[in-house]
Amino acid sequence: MLKVVIIGYGEMFTNLIAGALDANCEIVGVFRKERIQYNSFVRKIKDILNPSLDYNYIKSYNLPEIDAKSVNSPQFKKKLLKLNPDIILVGSWGEKFSKEIYSLPKIAAINAHPSLLPKYRGPNPYFWTIRNQEQSSGITFHLIDDDYDTGAILAQEEIKIYPSDTGKSLKERTVLTARGVVCELLKDLSEDIIIPLTQIEEKSSYYSYPSELELDFSKSAEENSASIRAIYPWGNAYFYNGITCLIAEPHGIEIKENFTDYKTSGTVINCEPKAQTLSILCGDNKILTFRVNHLKKFDRPFIKNYLKNDIKTGEVII
Repeated sequence: MLKVVIIGYGEMFTNLIAGALDANCEIVGVFRKERIQYNSFVRKIKDILNPSLDYNYIKSYNLPEIDAKSVNSPQFKKKLLKLNPDIILVGSWGEKFSKEIYSLPKIAAINAHPSLLPKYRGPNPYFWTIRNQEQSSGITFHLIDDDYDTGAILAQEEIKIYPSDTGKSLKERTVLTARGVVCELLKDLSEDIIIPLTQIEEKSSYYSYPSELELDFSKSAEENSASIRAIYPWGNAYFYNGITCLIAEPHGIEIKENFTDYKTSGTVINCEPKAQTLSILCGDNKILTFRVNHLKKFDRPFIKNYLKNDIKTGEVII
């Protein structure tokens, strides 16, 4: 039975735990992000009053927690030496591991990255694959080395991206896929030797963490739709009507051919206040229809009135 330490946070972290349990591994320690986010007093209060998904999941399986300030701290190293794990599994983590730490497990330190490496290295490939209108993404398990997401590949599985996908829905499918892939990987590692596949640098790409995203209706309807869906739930796709900032919501987006006489991108083709939808002509002469709301939360109860009184068919939103 493999002895495993699991490090991470969020849905990837909990699905790696589930996959390791599915593979009948012994989870000898877990290390969650809240251990480095908060001091011990604040964390204990939070665990009582507002426990996270990670905390509840750990407690539901009565898993032993590692107490340290960093994966590279002396406390963490001391605990790993005592636990003597075969595998370290990492799912969503911001710190770069020192060689001193990733060399400690008897078999390997392995990271779960939600893309088909070497493409889309870096944080949040869910956003970038949808934004760039890729047809597929994936999950990759690779060895941890001295850089981010560059280690040799142990297992990969492709995941289809659907036209309606948001960053949230793609992430949900990816972490569920990761559970099955890591289960099979751990079974294979306990029974056989896996030859890691070196990443091809010429095919690599790296993207930084996305921020708020301003729409550009001079671009195609597909590009704008991809931007709206990709940024959810981490931020907003927004645009201005005069001085008013509006956000585009990611669900129920439609793209239609333009059979009107309007030709200028950014033209409001239709406004439906009750449905809170706008139809705007884009640069490819197609009409993008989507729900809108105010950026400022305290203005949102008045969005229908705003659409009725302040946006007119035929006006151009720049």
